[in-house]
Amino acid sequence: MSAPKIAVLPDRVADQIAAGEVVERPASVVKELVENALDAGARTIRVEIEDGGRSLIRISDDGHGMSPEDARLALQRHATSKIRSVADLIGVGSFGFRGEALPAIASVSRFELETADGAGGIRLRVTGGTIEGADAAVRQQGTTVTVRGLFFNTPARRKFLRAPATETRAVSEVLTVLALARPDVAFSLTSDGRSLLDAPAAGRLIERIHALWGRDLADTLLPLGTRLGGAEVSGFAQRPSQARPAGRKAYVFVRGRPVKDPFLLRAAEAGYRSAIAPGDRPSLLLFLDLPGDAVDVNVHPAKAEVRFRDRIQIEQLVEAGVRRALAPLDAAAPIGPGGAAGPVLEATTWEGTGTIPAGLPTELFAAETPGGRPRGPELLQVFDTYLLFQTEDGVAIVDQHSAHERVLYEQVMRQLSGDGAPAQRLLLPLTLEFTGPELEAIDAHRELLARVGFELEPFSGRTVVVHTAPNPHPRFEAARCLQELVGDLAGGRFGGWANRLERFGATFACRAAIKAGHHLDPEEARELVRRLLAATLPAHDVHGRPTIVQLPKGELERRFGR
Repeated sequence: MSAPKIAVLPDRVADQIAAGEVVERPASVVKELVENALDAGARTIRVEIEDGGRSLIRISDDGHGMSPEDARLALQRHATSKIRSVADLIGVGSFGFRGEALPAIASVSRFELETADGAGGIRLRVTGGTIEGADAAVRQQGTTVTVRGLFFNTPARRKFLRAPATETRAVSEVLTVLALARPDVAFSLTSDGRSLLDAPAAGRLIERIHALWGRDLADTLLPLGTRLGGAEVSGFAQRPSQARPAGRKAYVFVRGRPVKDPFLLRAAEAGYRSAIAPGDRPSLLLFLDLPGDAVDVNVHPAKAEVRFRDRIQIEQLVEAGVRRALAPLDAAAPIGPGGAAGPVLEATTWEGTGTIPAGLPTELFAAETPGGRPRGPELLQVFDTYLLFQTEDGVAIVDQHSAHERVLYEQVMRQLSGDGAPAQRLLLPLTLEFTGPELEAIDAHRELLARVGFELEPFSGRTVVVHTAPNPHPRFEAARCLQELVGDLAGGRFGGWANRLERFGATFACRAAIKAGHHLDPEEARELVRRLLAATLPAHDVHGRPTIVQLPKGELERRFGR
């Protein structure tokens, strides 16, 4: 009789298989252990890592803690305090419930669990899944878990870990998401002795957002709240005028649990239709609350995804919630600290090199008539926004903002492609706040930023002082441009130097251009149109919108029945 081909795996092998599903990297360990701390009622959670979490992960909390007996049980597979029956999986409100995390982590590390429930404490030491020691511990109520040498016994998996800086960013992102889920809990993160995150307990979500990302983002967010049937969406959506193509924050929480759901984010973006420039992606924080039987949270090994009983209804709710948040007048960009322009700089001289296309009245744009007399106002400005003039075949209508944007963009690109943009020392230096990843991007690209004119100096915490700024035009908003540029660098969305210059030039032009509602005198209007018609791409601004609309003479005659 041949030996059976199927065998029950030893516990150690099963634990390491489970670790492959639950523990992908140091950030996975932090996620599981912090979620355990939250489920234990912790009000303060401290996370320490070294070498990106490879050498050390330590998580301390002031939760309920465990008795010595429960601590030993917690290291066994499928041992949990969260559920007792299959029925408990419906509407489970805790972050964890499977009882796999602790034994899985302990099986691939040198693991130490120190906990006390107020009556007694214990310290358990585990190496590669084997308990090597258990001692009484005297400590305050709560739990401290220390993980050293992650994947020390699975070198093949250890090789797949990224650079320490990358793993540190992943840990920071995990803790940021959980801090958003529970603003009432204080969180801190220290990496190699350096504080990366310090978020005290907050009474409101917007206070937590301010602590994590600063006022610059918090002031651009609009509260949303809509109910449909038994489901409700709340949170924040960014003002359309302050959304950017890159660097946005987008998070979804279902019954307090962070999940990844690109379809819900698309539904939220659909709420911005006709209110946002193509390519801009607004920051979104969506919190969905719905009955427990309307969502299944037990569909992903890391509990990162959920399944809705009626997804279409949920997506409609999210879209309607965002649309409703954008409807009030409060959705307009504020005047003041949240929407103020940067310092006004001295103008540079523009030197056009193109020629006015054929078919347009070139004499219209001369400073004087052939007889030497000043020209009259052949251009008509309407609504202080559009410029109208006659062509050989009809009437041309120019959007003055889009036109000026195109002119400034090409001017800036000539400067940046030549000897570099001139910089001017600010009389009053700017002080700006950045996130942790953005500060790292500034350090990594300090030479690039200096090349385009920004002289930066760390000040304190997340604050950076700007001593010099580029000098492309009097209307340039230095603060906003720098924030967008650094956000793009932090997101890694630049393909190369040429793309960086183009993005920088587009940012200059968009913020410096004449705005709708700006009255132009006849000379200013003629100069603007002349410079536009001499541009390389006069028909489009940097967003792809038209700068000129032609109204053919034949269409006018048809309308008037001629």
